[in-house]
Amino acid sequence: MTFYDTLIRTFTNDTVVGTISSTLIVIGLGYIARYRQILDANTSKIISQVVMKLALPALALTAFIKPIQTEAIKQSLGMLIWGIAIYMILIFLTPVFYLRYPKDRRTSLSVLSIFGSTTFFAIPIISAIYGDEGTIYANIFNIGYRMFLYTWAYVAMSGLQFTKKNLKEVFGNLIVVATFLGLFTWLGQDFLPQVKVGAEQVSFLRIDVTAPWLYQPLKYLSSLSTPLSWLAIGCQLAEVDFKEALKHKLIWYYSFIKIILVPIINMVGVFLLKLFGLFDFNLVALAVTVIMMATPTSTVTATYSINFDRETQLTAEASLLSTIIAICTLPLWILVLQELALLHLF
Repeated sequence: MTFYDTLIRTFTNDTVVGTISSTLIVIGLGYIARYRQILDANTSKIISQVVMKLALPALALTAFIKPIQTEAIKQSLGMLIWGIAIYMILIFLTPVFYLRYPKDRRTSLSVLSIFGSTTFFAIPIISAIYGDEGTIYANIFNIGYRMFLYTWAYVAMSGLQFTKKNLKEVFGNLIVVATFLGLFTWLGQDFLPQVKVGAEQVSFLRIDVTAPWLYQPLKYLSSLSTPLSWLAIGCQLAEVDFKEALKHKLIWYYSFIKIILVPIINMVGVFLLKLFGLFDFNLVALAVTVIMMATPTSTVTATYSINFDRETQLTAEASLLSTIIAICTLPLWILVLQELALLHLF
């Protein structure tokens, strides 16, 4: 099969095309609504809070409420370990890309390059394309992300020492709590007390079977995460001067590092793990790592930048341009993943 055939096959896939078009249209609607002041400056913050406090925790939890499979456990273990390892690698590697800049700017650019908007940008897309399997892998992969985001990144941007407060932010985050609760429910379902519902015997925590009255509202909440996230991104894009961002070569260079080079480093790492027989990721697991890495500037690191007065203008422009480039390159990354699948490399 030629590359052209892969291109046609990818972009005639209703799920892929529907997700990409939905992403562009809803983000565009958010941009227009904010630009025309239909929505005010606080709207994005309010939407973000709804997504972070309600929708994404519900998504993280409900994705795990499903029958367990041995293959999924193996993939999840690999995702957990690689999710920690890749951030350790990037912490040491990314400063090399910015050696020409002063130390403070180099540190800021390194942090911005390592941590993308995985929760707000990537997980809704992964959930839409790869369903519960992709969502499970994404939330497990994100454990390492949050560990370093609320510890190393905080210390690097603030210049302060690590404190117990940061540790509370890691393990007190509602999405992290929901992820661990879901993981416990999923992995322990054969060992937890069993309930017979009709002809089926399941763990009492399989609320999709034992308590559908509770499970269904959580599913409704989880379905809000994708459209609301995209609306909030659109609102945020309207807050930054696009023309100014385009003028700065450094912002283009940063965006290339963040959206292109970091995902390639990740893919090389995953390929080496597979080559040496350490972890044999399937296509969905690989796709999750790529999409999670090919994300624009993290909202948390942008907040650090503002709070600690570290390259605030640069961060705002980097966030804008990297978001636009991430949206534009998403179809290309999906095409690359499809090509790898057809070559039987994953």
